[in-house]
Amino acid sequence: MTDTVAVADWQAWQRSWDRQQEWYLPDREERFRVMLDAVEAVVGPAPRILDLACGTGSISDRALRRFPDATSTGVDLDPALLTIARGHFAAEPRAEFVTADLRDPGWAGRLPHRRYDAVLTATALHWLRSDELRVLYGQIAGVVREGGVFLNADHMPDPATPRLNAADHAFRKERQARAQAEGAQDWAQWWQAAARDEVLAGPVAERFTIFGNPANGDHADGETQSVAWHAEALREGASGRRGPYGARPRTRWCSG
Repeated sequence: MTDTVAVADWQAWQRSWDRQQEWYLPDREERFRVMLDAVEAVVGPAPRILDLACGTGSISDRALRRFPDATSTGVDLDPALLTIARGHFAAEPRAEFVTADLRDPGWAGRLPHRRYDAVLTATALHWLRSDELRVLYGQIAGVVREGGVFLNADHMPDPATPRLNAADHAFRKERQARAQAEGAQDWAQWWQAAARDEVLAGPVAERFTIFGNPANGDHADGETQSVAWHAEALREGASGRRGPYGARPRTRWCSG
């Protein structure tokens, strides 16, 4: 009798995640490009990157392909997405991943480096409540080196433009419906597929225990805020609070 061991195609899962995310954000690659342009402009082509709430490592993947001399530390709490990330980057010595809860006051103590040139995140921090995000912004001020950059490409609706917001929402819903009719997966469908995978089933079950099942609405605790709110919270974090190592560095904050 020959024993068989299930092996996941991590690259395929990474591509699948990207496609699912692009269903929500057709301009996702453009967001990444703009972020990396800013990184290169501010700190140069060999950055030490902290990929915050990294998921499967989509930002790290783009950054390491663009910058041959870059390194990246991905941080997340999701065991399923980190499993994919670690599998996808298994042969890449420039990437490493840390399991940590960004709501834990001691999360930065798990990082392998005290300071980073660039802290990058995209469509992830809206999972946090506003009070939690304010605290996190203050901690990030102690993680980015002096002269470094923090970039957050997330949902930031402007409450002063309700008509434009409504039109954009309707346009996106129509586009998503067309894409789904052509076979695109949404968030819940992607997780259902991951739960059926022989290798990912265990990490996905653990993930559901931590965050809840997407079929039951697992974004319930998150909040979205305007660009102005983020800018104010970042300034407060940079000037009025000490980071996890006691420093108050001069840091360029950018959001979008």
